[in-house]
Amino acid sequence: MMPTSEDDDPPMILLTGGSGYVGGRLIPPLERRGVRLRCLARNPERLRPRVREETEVVPGDVLDRSSLDRALRGVHTAYYLVHLMSGAGSRDFERADRQAAGNFADAAREAGVRRLIYLGGLGDDADPGLSPHLRSRHEVGDILRGSGVETVEFRASMVVGAGSLSFQLMKSLTDRLPVMLCPRWLTTPTQPIAVDDVLAYLLAALDLPPGGSRTFEVGGTDVVSYGDLIREYARQVGLRRWLISVPVLTPWLSGLWLALVTPASFVVGRHLIEGLKNPTVVRDRAALEAFPIRPMGVGEAIRRSLEIVTLPA
Repeated sequence: MMPTSEDDDPPMILLTGGSGYVGGRLIPPLERRGVRLRCLARNPERLRPRVREETEVVPGDVLDRSSLDRALRGVHTAYYLVHLMSGAGSRDFERADRQAAGNFADAAREAGVRRLIYLGGLGDDADPGLSPHLRSRHEVGDILRGSGVETVEFRASMVVGAGSLSFQLMKSLTDRLPVMLCPRWLTTPTQPIAVDDVLAYLLAALDLPPGGSRTFEVGGTDVVSYGDLIREYARQVGLRRWLISVPVLTPWLSGLWLALVTPASFVVGRHLIEGLKNPTVVRDRAALEAFPIRPMGVGEAIRRSLEIVTLPA
C-alpha cells in the first residue's frame, strides 16, 4: 500500500490527462481508493462536473512550465497520461510531446515527487522503421526517467474500450464499409488490451514497492492482427464483412480513407496507421510476475465494450 505522509494525511496523487479517455476512466477508481486526488486540466470548468466535490481540479498546461509548480506541490505520485497527437498542432506532435514531457519531468523533480506513472506504447526500440507515433511514446518515457524521479512505464498496444480512439476507428470502419480494401498493415501482429486491464495496471502501480524506474509491457491474452479485430467485432455485432488486400495503399492514402469514413482527422488517422505497420506484441512478461492481474482476451474486451456502447440512454 502507498505510505501516508508524516501527518497521516492520505498521499496526494496528481492526474494529468483526466479529460482524455484513459485518464477520465481512471478518476472514479482513484477517488474510491481514499487518496487525495488532484487533476491538472487546461480547462478546469469542463472537468469539475465529472469529479467528486473533494477532488481538486487545478489549471495548468504541460506545455507551460510555469503552470506546473502549483499542481505538483505536495504530490507523492503523478500520473502522466498526456499525448498531444490529437490536439492542435498535430503535425508536429513529436516536438510538442518532447517539450511537454520535459516540462513535467523538470517540475516533478523540483517538487520532490516520489513516483511517475506513464502509459506509453509497445514497439521495438531497435526497429529502424518504428513509426513517429511509437517513437514519440518511447521518447516521452525516456524523458520522464531522465528526471531522476522513479518512473513506472507501461507499454501497451491498442486499448479496447468504448470511447477509445482506436476502438472507435475500428467500429466506424466495420459499421460503414461492407467491403474494405485493406492495406498490408491489417496483417501486422498486435496484442490489444482491454481498458479495464489498463486501469488495473495503472492502479496497481501505486502499490509497487520502491525499486527504481521500471518498464512493463502489457497486453491481452491474444496476439491478433487488426484484420482479426475487425472480423471479431463484425461477428459479435452480426455483420458480414469482406476484407480485400491491397498492398499499394500507402499510409497517406490510408489516413485519408479513415478520415472519410471515421471520426478521426486525416492527420491523426495517418499517424495511427503508421504505428499499425509495426508489430506491437509483448516480449517481456515481467508485468505478469509483478502484478496479480490476468488480462482478458480480445473477444471479451470487445464484448464488454459493446455492452457499454449499447446501454440505453
